[in-house]
Amino acid sequence: MGNGSSIAEQCPEFGANQERSISYQEVLDIMRRMGVTLDTAHLRALMKEQDPRRSGLLDLAAFRRIYKRLVHRPELTELYNILRWRHAALSPSRLCRFLIHEQQEAEVDKNTATRLIERYEIMLEARRENYLTLEGFIRYMNCENSILRGAHRYVYQDMSQPLNHYYISSSHNTYLLSNQLLGQSHLYAYRSALMRGCRCLEIDCWDGDEDEPIVYHGFTLTSKLLFRSVLSVISQYAFLASPYPLILSLENHCSPRQQEVMRRQLTTILGDKLLTMPVCDTSPGVLPSPEALKGKILIKHKKEELLQDTTPRPTPCEVIEEVEPAEEKEQRRHSSITSMIPQTKVETPMIPPPIPAQLSDLVIYTKSTKFISFQDSKEHQKYYENNSLSERAAQRLVQDQAQEFVRHTSRFLTRIYPKGSRAESSNFNPQQFWNVGCQMVALNYQTPGIPMDLYMGRFLDNGGCGYVLKPEFLQDDKFAFDPEKSTRRNPPMLLTIKVISGFLLPHGSASTINSAELIAKVEIYGMPPDMAQQRTQAVKHGALNPQWQQSMTFFVQVPELALVRFSLEDRLPLIRNEFLGQYTLPLTSMAKGYRHVPLLNKHGQSMAPASLFIHVWYQ
Repeated sequence: MGNGSSIAEQCPEFGANQERSISYQEVLDIMRRMGVTLDTAHLRALMKEQDPRRSGLLDLAAFRRIYKRLVHRPELTELYNILRWRHAALSPSRLCRFLIHEQQEAEVDKNTATRLIERYEIMLEARRENYLTLEGFIRYMNCENSILRGAHRYVYQDMSQPLNHYYISSSHNTYLLSNQLLGQSHLYAYRSALMRGCRCLEIDCWDGDEDEPIVYHGFTLTSKLLFRSVLSVISQYAFLASPYPLILSLENHCSPRQQEVMRRQLTTILGDKLLTMPVCDTSPGVLPSPEALKGKILIKHKKEELLQDTTPRPTPCEVIEEVEPAEEKEQRRHSSITSMIPQTKVETPMIPPPIPAQLSDLVIYTKSTKFISFQDSKEHQKYYENNSLSERAAQRLVQDQAQEFVRHTSRFLTRIYPKGSRAESSNFNPQQFWNVGCQMVALNYQTPGIPMDLYMGRFLDNGGCGYVLKPEFLQDDKFAFDPEKSTRRNPPMLLTIKVISGFLLPHGSASTINSAELIAKVEIYGMPPDMAQQRTQAVKHGALNPQWQQSMTFFVQVPELALVRFSLEDRLPLIRNEFLGQYTLPLTSMAKGYRHVPLLNKHGQSMAPASLFIHVWYQ
């Protein structure tokens, strides 16, 4: 221990006998009691280094060496020595200076420094004299300096604006655990999506036996769920991860008889959570806010209108080719996989049956309406109507009419879903549609990869509540934001990231902790001119604490839309590098200064304590 304290004094296991040996489990217990960040794989590797005879025991000297490897990381030791500059330890005033000028922390004073010393310093003398030793500084750096800004871990945005001003976390084919042709449908998929903050679930409803509607991917061999069971899970988990409104996007293929069963089940199972009438205190002609709809479940579905609202709209020929009607989508899906399905007669009609008035009455603010053209929507679409577009149709609109697309999404909720040919339930890059303000960009949550990394990164913001306020220039069509020019800043933001080191990192399947050749990569996703990536050199034998010390510079025109993705790879000669972990977050949610980047695996699960250590600066 630093500052004249003996490790033996902190470890009664050694007792008066300094020659006593301790086991792996005792080492693990001591380290945890002392607050040392570690994982079992790296600790075992370090013990093997210090126990060449493979006895499974360590003496005090070997324990000291392991402790130093885990705690006295060179990058943190160097930073500490710079901060204490010619002083024996880090004083409260110098700690405050570091917090204010380097870490850009708000509301910092000497009381802040004293509280940090009391919380993280393990030396009694240091706590009494009010200073921070190296061990205390390292504990503080490991615990309170995540890359995600502290305020953004909670709901901090204005939640009183209309729904169409928010990005809304949305799932496609929510019931599936794998691909959309042969995959299993499971209630866990709904629970998982809800617990990850999803606020728009998809439910494909079909006629089932004994008047029980079922949920599955129609005309495929995916397994089936009872509609009532799906609703029970939704009712139970709807608001555990987020209190803000949940939207159920119903793809309804049921007969009128079973639609009536759906209505009864929706009202009885969801009960008071189901929105059945407009909320009070809402401005005329404007969607209510997430705050006004807190704790409510909305039904997104077609709606029977009064006679005066059913006047046919003009349908430009060129737009008919842009958007695939739902009926044609079902016919194409059916014909494309006929060879995979037993040749039994399919009773489901290809043309959707009429909607019973009672089910239609449950649609309040989220009426599904066919998209025809931006001009038609501007002239005829009502504020409570929303459109669903396939990724292919939406991509053409982004390419040809991006500015009109932005104006459209500033007025109306717009949902984008994956094209039907994605048989493996793969995903598209959602960033292209966030760039034009699309609120509900629906992805297959069950399919890991970069699109889902970006997705979870986007909705990491605002406390992970599933609603993220769009940039102001995408909320109001008077801004006339042009995605093709995509210049919001002049000059652009200068973002500098120094990838300093890693700690307790994983290794690839073909390597070990001591043989891994690790590469850290930083990618920017945003408007097309902002897309960029840079990577470090490979560090050999470095899974415990690789040192990169490599700076990267990016110029970002529209930081409000940009995501930053950190990833780790193991270099494999002659073949593709092996992905090990990643972490993605909005650029505007990145804290400045010296920060740790926690790593997640491909399924979005924590790989703690594995992390990257970086320095961030932007202005």
